[in-house]
This record gives sequence, C-alpha cells and structure tokens, in this order.
Amino acid sequence: MNRPFVLLLITALCTTVTYAQLRPTGGKDTSFTVQGSYLREKKYHPDITLADSTLPSGIRVDKAIPFSTPTKGRNLLLDVYARPAVSGNTRPAIVMIHGGGWRSGDRSHNNTLAGQLAAKGFVTIPLEYRLSTEALYPAAVYDVKAAIRWVRANAKKYGIDPNRIAVLGFSAGGQLAALVGTTNGQATFEGSGGNAHSSSTVQAIVDIDGVLAFIHPESGEGDDSKSTSAATYWFGYSKTQRPDLWQEASALNHIDKHTPPILFLNSSVDRMHGGRDDLIKKLNDLRIYSEVHTFPDAPHTFMFFNPWFTPTLTYISDFLNRVLPTK
Repeated sequence: MNRPFVLLLITALCTTVTYAQLRPTGGKDTSFTVQGSYLREKKYHPDITLADSTLPSGIRVDKAIPFSTPTKGRNLLLDVYARPAVSGNTRPAIVMIHGGGWRSGDRSHNNTLAGQLAAKGFVTIPLEYRLSTEALYPAAVYDVKAAIRWVRANAKKYGIDPNRIAVLGFSAGGQLAALVGTTNGQATFEGSGGNAHSSSTVQAIVDIDGVLAFIHPESGEGDDSKSTSAATYWFGYSKTQRPDLWQEASALNHIDKHTPPILFLNSSVDRMHGGRDDLIKKLNDLRIYSEVHTFPDAPHTFMFFNPWFTPTLTYISDFLNRVLPTK
C-alpha cells in the first residue's frame, strides 16, 4: 500500500469520525429557558422584569394538538390561542417559532406573546419542531411548513382567514421564520409532514433577532474555535465542510418577488441579525415592504422582559394590521 493512499485513507476515516460526532444525540436539551435568561440578564439590566404571563380574559387555548408525525410514534404538537370565533368573521393567524439555537427551547416560551396577540384579534399558534438533538437541517423547516399547512387546513374551525397567515420567530426561530417565508412555493423545502393539499405560503414574516445569512461578515454563526457552534450542530457539518447547506438555509439567498413583507425586531447584539441590511436592499429593489425596529442596549432575549415586551407587542400588531388588512 503506497504512502499517499494510506494518508488519504487516514484522512477519510478521521473525517468520518468527526461527522459522526455531529449526528443527533437524542434526549432533550433544556439549557435555554426564559427564567434562566432572566436571571442572567438581570445582572446587567437590574431594572428588567418578566413580562406578565397572565392569560388575557376571553382567550381560549387548545393545547397540545398533533399537527404532524414525521417519524413513527413521534407527534409534533402545537397550541391555538384565540377569542371565540364569530360566524362570518375571520382573523389573521400567526404561527410562532421558539428560539434556543436550533437545539434547545420549547413552544411554551411563546405563551405570553401568544396570549397578548390573541387579545388583539389574532389567532396565535406556538409550535414545536424537531431540534438538532433529534433531527438535523432541514427537518425543522419541514416541520414549520407542516404546521402552516395544518393551520390552513383547519382555518374554518378556528375562524382563520387562510389568506392572512404570518410566521413569527425569535432567534433560531426568527431564522426559521425568515427562511420559511422567503421559500414560499419552493417544493424543496416542503417535506412530507401532512396536509399536502394545503399551501404553506405565508403573507408576512416577523423576525425577532434571527440571523438572515449564516456565511456573512456580520454573522457570528459557525465559530467552532472554542466549541462546536449551535449552527454546526444543526447542519451536522461546519461551514467549511458543507458551505452549500449554510447558504441554502440563509434567507438572504431566497429573496424574490414572492417574498412577503418582513418586520425585523432587533436587540443591540448586531451579529444576531447578520445579513439583514443586505436583505432589505433586495426587498427595496423589489418594492417589498419592510420595517426595522432596534432596541438600544437591549439583550438578545429582550422580547421576554419589560421594558421591551410591550413595544415588541405593539410593533408586531401594528405591522400585521398594516400588511394583513381586514378585507
């Protein structure tokens, strides 16, 4: 056996071992919680308080509804927050995606915002999706699109206008919301999560501090110098090993005439919205409406805390009422 071949074989074996370490590990990663983030951020922002989680009067919640079964015995669940439907009237819906680095987090993180938006006349749907401990990219994208198809298929039951559906997400959920919305109508991203007769198209995107481009000068994703990054765990490959996946998952690369209006709500942590300004330039060229609101000196998890929760709620409500008007 000649020396070059031996070196090539050793390299291949080492590479295989490295990739194997990035397969889904199973189990649930509970490292990201709202309470934990609150205790951490209060050290730097002593005046912050948790947003009031009391459910507004008159809001009904249907909990733990299965919307997709991606693998045998594995049901993905969502919740529906809404005022009782009124015959003849339909409401816009908001599909809500939690954050947590594509690896942690829970749909319950959106409960407070879901309740308050429901009180403003929206039907809100926090959902779960497969995290990187369970399945790698693009499974989460398939799951969110499956949830949107479920919402459209059940629109009549909940008094939803199927032509007024928005997708909203925070952090990793914001990245997913942007990707899901900018791939409207692209069969590659649909998956097979049920309700194939319904569309996963959305009419608006709300991105709360979610990255728009993984490989970009403004993005901090994929820095594996000290430890494996959350994005590398999600893709299963570093950005040098499979840059094609990292580019494919970047909303910046999917902007076209089918892209709906987008609201960007951002903290003072610039890397969390890497690629945003370049994306807005593309939207402007296509005359697609967008808004940007940045909270100075706000931490990444600002949406969970006062004094930022109320203006976050107002910006979302005002934006969606503007771009999803009652017909």
